[in-house]
Amino acid sequence: MSTIIYPSPIFGPVHSRRLGISLGINLMPADGKVCSFDCIYCECGFNADHRPALPRPTREEVAEKLEDVLKKMTTEGQLPDVLTFAGNGEPTCHPHFAEIIGDTIRLRNQYCPQAKVCVLSNSTMIHRQSVHDALMLVDDNILKLDTIDPLYINKVDRPNGHYDVHTIIDRMKAFNGHIIIQTMFMRGQYQGESVDNTSEQYVAPWLDAVKQINPQQVMVYTIDRETPAQGLEKASHEQLDAIRDRVIAAGIPCTASY
Repeated sequence: MSTIIYPSPIFGPVHSRRLGISLGINLMPADGKVCSFDCIYCECGFNADHRPALPRPTREEVAEKLEDVLKKMTTEGQLPDVLTFAGNGEPTCHPHFAEIIGDTIRLRNQYCPQAKVCVLSNSTMIHRQSVHDALMLVDDNILKLDTIDPLYINKVDRPNGHYDVHTIIDRMKAFNGHIIIQTMFMRGQYQGESVDNTSEQYVAPWLDAVKQINPQQVMVYTIDRETPAQGLEKASHEQLDAIRDRVIAAGIPCTASY
């Protein structure tokens, strides 16, 4: 089993299926994974297998390294399409997340004003006012909602603390449309149980929640890299297209990544 542990605090640029040329910002340690979820499909592996010894990068270190890379990219004439907060765990868990967002927007405006600032988050910290306010400032506030079924969430996303999906949905509504919903659809089995969330049992309630949240966009996708859990399978093109089309029919822009 191969997993990806990203450099910290800056990695890439990489080509993202959904975002274009992306310069990654990893607010977790460079030698392991720290996340409020322990998803069975995570390309970074299970939390327990990658306990870090190093600390998270400081706010000052993130700004310094980001500026160094942007200066280099400017000299080379290769500017990113997006500055993406992702990496080895949940970025909004960083204690200085809000301040780092402010620094990043300042540096973006200085070096690559055409680039977007994007955050990929599992939504677990959006109850924090500082996190909410910071996410309101970024261009693409991409929040995970794989399903609204609590049993599925506990089996697949595996939150490390209290997670109430209905509370999460209410907090997503509080962004007043400044939100992009990202959902992983897949098939297969894990520990002898189905993890297929492509059926009507899962899609219909999820779509109802999406309509309530009324995001600016939805991104549906499936497994792209090797997963730490065995037995997981990609959703088919036809399944993703059908889900995408239902979202579009509800009046919400939607893309599917295979």
